[in-house]
Amino acid sequence: MKYKIKKLMKTDVSKIYIMGVIIFCLILLGSYFSYAMFTVNKEKNRAISIITGTLEYELKVNNNETNIITVPGNSNATYTINLNNTNTRDARLNFYYIGDLPSGVDAGYIVEEGTDIPPTEKGEVFSKAGSNGDKKLYKIKVVNSTSSSININLGVQIGLDYNDLSLPSDGHLFTEYVIKASDTIIENVGNNGGTYDDGIDTFITGTDPNNYIWYSGKLWRAVSINNSAKTIKLVTQWNISSINYNYSNGAAFKGSNMESWLNDTTVDGFLGNLREPEKFIVMDAKWNATQTTSSSKPAQTTMVEDAVGLLNYYEYVTSYKEASSSTGYLNNSLWWWTLTPYNTSNVFYLLDDGSINYFDPVGKIGVRPAINLRSDVKIASGNGSAEDPYRLSGDNDTDLNSVKLNTRYSGEYIRFGTGVNNLYRIVSHETENLTKIVSDKPLKAGTTTFLQLKYGSLMFSTSIKIGRFLNEDYLTSYVDSNYNDMIEDSTTWYLGTVGNGASYKLAKYKDINMSNLTSTTTNAKIGLLRYGELMSGQFDKEEKM
Repeated sequence: MKYKIKKLMKTDVSKIYIMGVIIFCLILLGSYFSYAMFTVNKEKNRAISIITGTLEYELKVNNNETNIITVPGNSNATYTINLNNTNTRDARLNFYYIGDLPSGVDAGYIVEEGTDIPPTEKGEVFSKAGSNGDKKLYKIKVVNSTSSSININLGVQIGLDYNDLSLPSDGHLFTEYVIKASDTIIENVGNNGGTYDDGIDTFITGTDPNNYIWYSGKLWRAVSINNSAKTIKLVTQWNISSINYNYSNGAAFKGSNMESWLNDTTVDGFLGNLREPEKFIVMDAKWNATQTTSSSKPAQTTMVEDAVGLLNYYEYVTSYKEASSSTGYLNNSLWWWTLTPYNTSNVFYLLDDGSINYFDPVGKIGVRPAINLRSDVKIASGNGSAEDPYRLSGDNDTDLNSVKLNTRYSGEYIRFGTGVNNLYRIVSHETENLTKIVSDKPLKAGTTTFLQLKYGSLMFSTSIKIGRFLNEDYLTSYVDSNYNDMIEDSTTWYLGTVGNGASYKLAKYKDINMSNLTSTTTNAKIGLLRYGELMSGQFDKEEKM
């Protein structure tokens, strides 16, 4: 099946082929929250959009808030054009006339004011603006040989890379001058918030620094910068899943269920759902998993080489040197595992108040994966805030025309349906050509109240209470009828048994070798996320109940 997205950031999407699954996620604090899940296979208009960021600029003519030049009849007039880059990154701007010039109008030379750049050919200019607040002034000479005044509309194209602008469909693209390449992320993220240098790494500290980064469909926080390698350690802002750490009395990270899930390169694990990890992250990173009872920097007794790990106890504590455990930026008001064993049978974890304790590794607690960004990764856009996180070159897609949904990445947002329950996230592409999606938050009955239902009997099916609701009432009351025929009529849902402390793999496979799928399944149009799937722990603190 094909999934096509015609317009970015809009719901006016033509001919989108979708398959999705909208899902029941986590049970928190003893309450049951209903999620919707489904699969899609038909064409529909106005169905889905992928959410991304934008670049902005300011264009003024003669210091007025307009992009219209009014040229008097039979005149030779010069106008001052002010182009202001309102972004925090250096940006490339193409300055052009919109549409064909009216008959009798000669747009003369455009010259950058205060420079030695000679006049170009008629109507040609390339302009560049620096970081936020850096304004550039230009002079434009326009000759009108007619007896009446003429309005000319100006336009601007904006981008962050030399090759990311193309000829506009209505207007003229002008000669280009070289602009400075995007800076590496290391030159920016370390300037936000407080810092603490322990001689090996420089940590970002404080309550809420601008250290947000968007990569591979997930929001991350930059935690530290390695002083020599210039790599940046990131951790997801929210809990991506919720699984046990390991078998009872198995507190070591190496060989644990946790290490396996984080570095699983299949669709069932975390690493396998990251976008081109070799291009963005350090694949042979070293993780300090040394056992300790202290928050001091641990000795490098137990070092584990993996692409993905967790934050250790010391890294978490160091992040709030200018705050407190309850107000530090790494406290997301949820429970989540650290990398650090307290002893041979317990592992440190974070509580929802930001304090730290230790627990038996068979416990099911949230997971916040950590990675190390390569030193050559560059910023494409953003200012590091939660509203406008840094976006990375190569991951900052801006034109998704004709892009198939089943080529997108776990965690990316899409719109499906209408009303307050129409925001979803991609889970995975478990079935070829299909895309499993999950509602971003628990279903709401109305605008503020979460829907709460009893599950029913132990084994999921369409005959138990939650299964009947999802495959009957949900489709009629929560999904617009225009979207129902996008959902795959029958999907296989895996119901393998995962014992206490056992591997997440047993939810889908007969054994941890993942060679044979479990024979315990059910078929339904809408199902639930299974234990260990991505996005089964994605709650923000405002929505936690």
